[in-house]
Amino acid sequence: MSKDKKKQEMLKNLPGVDTILELSQEESTFQDVPKSVITGAIRQTIEVLRGCILSGENGFSEEELETEKIMECVKQRVDANMALNLTHIINGTGVVVHTNLGRSLLPEEAADHIAGISGRYSNLEFDVSSGTRGIRYALVEELLCDISGAEAAMAVNNNAGAVLLCLETLARDREVIVSRGELVEIGGSFRIPDVMSKSGAVLMEVGTTNRTHSRDYESAIKNETALLLKVHKSNYRVVGFTSEVSLKELVEIGGKYHIPVMEDLGSGTFIDFSAYGMTREPTVQDSVKAGVDVVTFSGDKLLGGPQAGIIVGKKKILDRIKKNPLTRALRIDKLTLAALESTLRLYRDEEKAVKAIPTLRMLTAPLKEIEKRAEKLYKSLETLDDSRLNVRLMDLSSRTGGGALPMMELLTKCVGMTIEGMSVNSIEGMMRKNKPPVIGRIEDDIFIIDLRTVLDDELYAINKAVADMLKRGG
Repeated sequence: MSKDKKKQEMLKNLPGVDTILELSQEESTFQDVPKSVITGAIRQTIEVLRGCILSGENGFSEEELETEKIMECVKQRVDANMALNLTHIINGTGVVVHTNLGRSLLPEEAADHIAGISGRYSNLEFDVSSGTRGIRYALVEELLCDISGAEAAMAVNNNAGAVLLCLETLARDREVIVSRGELVEIGGSFRIPDVMSKSGAVLMEVGTTNRTHSRDYESAIKNETALLLKVHKSNYRVVGFTSEVSLKELVEIGGKYHIPVMEDLGSGTFIDFSAYGMTREPTVQDSVKAGVDVVTFSGDKLLGGPQAGIIVGKKKILDRIKKNPLTRALRIDKLTLAALESTLRLYRDEEKAVKAIPTLRMLTAPLKEIEKRAEKLYKSLETLDDSRLNVRLMDLSSRTGGGALPMMELLTKCVGMTIEGMSVNSIEGMMRKNKPPVIGRIEDDIFIIDLRTVLDDELYAINKAVADMLKRGG
């Protein structure tokens, strides 16, 4: 039989959608699945089979058209279509604030508060004491002021929104002076000059990439100047022949010329990491104490809370910002507020915060604690007793992530693995496609799982993922 005739014969034997749909009604696995999902999966399956026949794909045979095989494909598609897109992932990368993996994990208290608020009505914008309309920002303002020492505060949906809102309020159609060395770009192509342009403010660059002096700011000030802006270089460092104007010096210049000063801290923190043997990162309290008029920072980076853009500063400035119509477009919802409030309450006791907030706990975790977890995983993988599997304990470094503390390496303990007959890229791919996905990193042709970012209750899932991979691998 010629190839064309064989194709025609196979197309003729390809069952129709209605035929497979009728058969699916006899399957108990489809009992609670919407008919539209089943029909869609059947159409997709048949279209794929038709494409394989027409393309003459190598290895495709008439056996693929058997009803049982078609139904199996339909079941797989239905399972995939019914599964939630946003799912749990095991982070074995060692990057604590991993932007692609959801940044900071919420404290247990925050997760519980979200669960309690989400299915009930709440006082989101209702003042229970007076029985009148309330303001959602008031739910966290007092907490933010108590922790930071600021006069006033508010929260919006993210830090890019916070920067945009502040610039649009304070400097629309006027100039903002920024050092060239602080015109940063962070993940997702967030660029300070672009945000400034969107806000309607006019960028005035001063100094050079590596050196900016007080005189550079002073010589650029004129009637059109609305704001002096300092941007924390969260995700990079300039070393060598450098000079920059401190926040305190910039505040003095602002006071001298009666111009407000704003600082974008990026990955804002409320705790001094140097107290835990780490590199010191400027705190929000430092900025407020220096006399800055307004500070913006993220809620889901070093703070360890939900995605939010937090604005703290002087009351007269915050009052102007709160009245900007943009606040409605950038406001946060009740679930974010629930998570943010719960996280902030933990900061009233720093010792408790470091233990209860996962981001802080992972960053400050003693090496012995990570070693214990690594040894537990190592021993469990050894019990798989497969001669192809080579597992080793490794001393490596973790990263903070989230554009914070880029130069700091955190000593950590990892489990590295290789499998005879499998490339390291194949191992990475199979672990990534596991349920739940296990995301590691590759170094020196070894698949690495960094135990700093792995939770205790995830060790069994990693073991099972490796065991399943060895079975599938032959």
